[in-house]
Amino acid sequence: MYRLPAFAETDAGALSALIAAYPLGLLISSGPGGIMAGPVPFQLVETETGQVLRAHLAKANPQLAELAAAPQVLVVFQPGEAYVSPSWYPTKAEHHRVVPTWNYAMVQVRGTARLITNEAFLRDQIAALTTTQEAERTEPWAVSDAPPEFITAQLRGITGLEIAITAMEGKLKLSQNRTTADRAGVRAGLMAEGDPLARLMPDPTD
Repeated sequence: MYRLPAFAETDAGALSALIAAYPLGLLISSGPGGIMAGPVPFQLVETETGQVLRAHLAKANPQLAELAAAPQVLVVFQPGEAYVSPSWYPTKAEHHRVVPTWNYAMVQVRGTARLITNEAFLRDQIAALTTTQEAERTEPWAVSDAPPEFITAQLRGITGLEIAITAMEGKLKLSQNRTTADRAGVRAGLMAEGDPLARLMPDPTD
């Protein structure tokens, strides 16, 4: 991924936090059938041998065969993106030498995929994913709320996926190359439009 030094995010903790907060990743593989991509909700898990991404796919998903044949994958997480108007820059009024751009946050993970059919893994994975996503709800739903025979039937239709991470890199393009006033203007503009990307931009005046 092309990254100017100002936009490179190298802190492993920050990258992990972004994945945890925005877990829907684009799973990209390149097997005998060519390049394939599909959205998958992941969990980032620390194991004794390193970090892994865990998920599951429908057994009818043709990407499973591609992963079995060619397990090297790329997963792209994009926490947010937004058009940046030059009108948000105070420097526009000074010299007008400004142009539009696009701000965004992205984490790319490379690794080796392993398909898992073990029922215990599948139960643990869907339970952990559900618990994480339901945690802040007043009345969180749990897998145990559904009839056991229904869950067992659902498990028969999925295959587990675990990706051993070999590389992780991030890019936070949040106007870091602009002046303090321009960064504040962009943040204010995004906030006024209710764009969630504004939450990732620190207040440059603090």
